[in-house]
Amino acid sequence: MNATITEPLGAGTAAARRVMVERQLRPYDVTDLEVLNRFLAVPREIFLPRHLAPVAYSDLSIEAANGDRWEPAPLVLARFLQIADIRPHHKVLHIAGGEGYAAALLAGLAGEVVALESDEKLAAKARENLAKVSASVRVVTGPLAKGAPAEAPFDVILVQGAVEYGLEGLISQLKPDGRLLAFKRHDPRAGMKAVRIDLSEGRVAGERPVFDAAAPVLEEFAKPAAFVL
Repeated sequence: MNATITEPLGAGTAAARRVMVERQLRPYDVTDLEVLNRFLAVPREIFLPRHLAPVAYSDLSIEAANGDRWEPAPLVLARFLQIADIRPHHKVLHIAGGEGYAAALLAGLAGEVVALESDEKLAAKARENLAKVSASVRVVTGPLAKGAPAEAPFDVILVQGAVEYGLEGLISQLKPDGRLLAFKRHDPRAGMKAVRIDLSEGRVAGERPVFDAAAPVLEEFAKPAAFVL
C-alpha cells in the first residue's frame, strides 16, 4: 500500500525564502528580525498567479494586468514594513494589497489587520489566499480613498501603491500619534519614494521620504488631468 506524504503549505519553497532573506533583504538594510521572520514564514507563491510562481523569490516587482495593482519586490516591501515600525498592539489598515501577500505578512506583526480593496474579485481572491495560510486578516471592500471609517482609528495605514493627492480622508482615520506610509513623488524634481507621514496629537507633524522606489499610481489617488484649451 502506497502512502501519500503531504508537505506543509510552502514547505517546498522554504529554502528559496531563506535565500531571499539572506541575499536580498539583509543586504538592503532590513534588520528587523520580526519582519525577516515573516518573510521566512509566508510562501509568496500562494499569492501570485500560477505562471509567476517560478519568480516568486526573485527581486522583481509584479504589476497586475490593469497596471493599477502592484506587488512590490520583496526587498522593497520588507523595507516598507520595517519603516512602518509595527508592533503587536497596533491596528493596521492595508490598502490596495491585491491578492493578500503583504496582509499575510502584517498578520504576524500587528494585533489586528484590516485589508481594504475596491476590486471585489481581488478581495475575494485575497480572502481565499489568506485562508490558505491561516492569516487573521479582515478583508473589506470600498473606495480606497475613503479608507475604512467603520474600522477606525488605526495606528498605521499602509498604501501599497503611489499617490498624488487625496490622503486627507485616510489621515483622519489615524490615531492621534499614528502614521501613514505610501509611495509618492516627494519632490517634483525627484523620483518616486516611499514616504512616512507622522501625526502628533492628531496633526501632521512631518512627511519624511525614506527610500527610492518606483510604484504605479493608484487610480483613486491620481490627480485629474489638467484641462488645457
